Amino acid sequence: MMLSVLVGFIVFGCAVETEKDEYIDLETGKDWPVYGGNRNNKRYSPLDQINKENVQNLEVAWVYDARDYVDGAIPKRQKAIQCQPIVKDGILYGTTPELNLFALNAATGEELWKFEPMADGRRYNISASRGITYWEKGEDKRILYTSGSFLYAVNARTGKAIETFGTKGKVDLHTGLAEGLDVDISAAAVNATSPGIVYKDLYITGSSVSEGGNAAPGDVRAFNIITGGLEWTFHTIPRPGEEGYDTWPKEAYKEQGGANSWGGMSLDVDRGVVYFGTGSASSDFYGGNREGKNLFGNSVVALDASTGKLKWYFQTVQHDLWDRDLPCPPNLATITHNGKKLDVVVQVSKDGLIYVLDRDSGTSIFPMEERQVPTEGGLPGEHPYPVQKFPLKPEPLSHQVFTEDIITDLSPESHAYVKELYDQYRTDEKFALPNEKGTIMFGYSGGAEWGGNATDLDGVLYQNSNDDPWLLVMEDAETRRKEREKVLTGEERYQRNCAMCHGVDRTGTTEFPSLVGIGERFTETQILELLKSGTGRMPSFQHIPEEGKRAIATYILDLPTGMHQTANPEKTAIQENEEKEKSFGYEAKYVIKTWKKLTDQNGYPAIKPPWGTLNAIDLSTGEYLWRVPLGEYPELTEKGVPITGTESYGGPIVTSGGLVFIAGTKDEKIRAFDKKTGAVVWEHQLPAGGFATPITYEVDGKQYVVIAAGGGRGQKPGGDYIAFALKEQ
Repeated sequence: MMLSVLVGFIVFGCAVETEKDEYIDLETGKDWPVYGGNRNNKRYSPLDQINKENVQNLEVAWVYDARDYVDGAIPKRQKAIQCQPIVKDGILYGTTPELNLFALNAATGEELWKFEPMADGRRYNISASRGITYWEKGEDKRILYTSGSFLYAVNARTGKAIETFGTKGKVDLHTGLAEGLDVDISAAAVNATSPGIVYKDLYITGSSVSEGGNAAPGDVRAFNIITGGLEWTFHTIPRPGEEGYDTWPKEAYKEQGGANSWGGMSLDVDRGVVYFGTGSASSDFYGGNREGKNLFGNSVVALDASTGKLKWYFQTVQHDLWDRDLPCPPNLATITHNGKKLDVVVQVSKDGLIYVLDRDSGTSIFPMEERQVPTEGGLPGEHPYPVQKFPLKPEPLSHQVFTEDIITDLSPESHAYVKELYDQYRTDEKFALPNEKGTIMFGYSGGAEWGGNATDLDGVLYQNSNDDPWLLVMEDAETRRKEREKVLTGEERYQRNCAMCHGVDRTGTTEFPSLVGIGERFTETQILELLKSGTGRMPSFQHIPEEGKRAIATYILDLPTGMHQTANPEKTAIQENEEKEKSFGYEAKYVIKTWKKLTDQNGYPAIKPPWGTLNAIDLSTGEYLWRVPLGEYPELTEKGVPITGTESYGGPIVTSGGLVFIAGTKDEKIRAFDKKTGAVVWEHQLPAGGFATPITYEVDGKQYVVIAAGGGRGQKPGGDYIAFALKEQ
């Protein structure tokens, strides 16, 4: 890939018309100044001090405890860190489990400062921060990051809020979403798990919203980095006169939300184009109110970065009913295809498909088929789209359909257990429609996930992939609504509505957090707001009456029945908000009844291993170079079971030293793989799971690799950033 430079000198993040930098010096790779390494999101470093010959000599260089403590003793939040930190000029910036911002000496791990925004009750962020953004113009150096429903601008040198940005240093992420809508949107859940990207003086960002009927619009927006003002908006659910408006029912934008870009963005500075993928329109699994293709849901989109004007789009799923989001930033690579150099956009999906698109036109460089898919057997009132796209190359990273021949053979008992479930819920089509009888689907927790992928200068893509079937059963909302007529205890309501994700004993699952001790992190009012609005993968519970939501909050807070924390239990913040003008969204006619990973009786995935892999794909040919299991279950290995792989969250980086570094597995290790063969050449047991993407950088001639070991996802909690370097000789 040709290195672009500024005319005369390099200014990191400089907002000038001749801006040509890629936010990383590919000649030295000293810094890791952007989420994904550079604005192309290649996750590649030219550093080679650590290489295949000496990687076994890596040792811990420093550890930073990022947990936020109460009275210096008790961590405030037992929650994972998913942040890929950044490094600029020898300073490492990252976030804590509490979503505070910090700066460290990148060579020693010594804390330089910490910024602690005041959490905003209703808009409190229960999601993670996966990264932050750096910008500078002369002596003005800023960190932009989100916590709750706010975008903050912080002085990169002092850790103080920049008071001239927005309102005293912050901008409400609801800004502009209600423009042209005669509704109140302030109660809608809006945050941003992935960082935005910088182009000149613009901070371009997507958002994370609810996945229920009350989801906020998924608009992509650009804010002025100096003032915080909104500069442009791209409507992912088109308005009248905009392209794609006819792919929805008339005036759908007035109540329809979602179709949001939550996985992050990439930027081609030379072209002045920003690229991103979007998720499904709300609500997940039912689209009776949104007939049509539903642009720009489930699409790779290219916009003019200065204006937000559409350049091109490529829709991967039409009228998505399966939550098959595009979960990570596109990777902007340069390959040799049919003997010619070609700039491409590489987008990987949750259902394990790899789309390689021409960067200027959005057309696929590999063959693509449109095939007929089922239109019968779904929910009443549904409008399934009759055709879907099927890329012929590269082959999918994960299974597409649960067939009898892939039922687990871990033991005869496991096989028999899963076979009974298979016979009950047999699903022979990838695009089988959600229904009240139940379907088995792939593509909820990967294929690919938010950790993204890496490409080297040879055009090889490195991608970790999950292979997990899920069971989905839908239910008529009216049936659920009848609960309003019943007198149920808080525990009964919890078991009916929450236990499927957070466990019958509230201790969480591999996918969803524990609620034990939640009173240390959230007030009753905050819990009520979340039950009302939902956030991220947590749906809203609009069907539950106010007294029912209060009963659930009382139960999970371990309060005596009838007792409340709120000062005025007769009038909560939710009720006050409902007295305003009509809230945005709608109530779906069908809601989720059962939504869980399909496993054997011991909790292992229901299919034959491998359950998680690391893959190397030659993007020029679409062929796999190697595929190896990623992660293991030690208790199975001890029994003589070949390495199975585990699900992984967080992505890889690749270096000029011939190495692919990745953590993210349930066995809580970080590993280095030989990028040519896929062989493990180094591994280290972390104190907690590293469900994040590592980085590498250089300070004073020494190369470091850093991973956030935050734990979570059903594993023990953590809270450390850990740096590795070669032993001193």
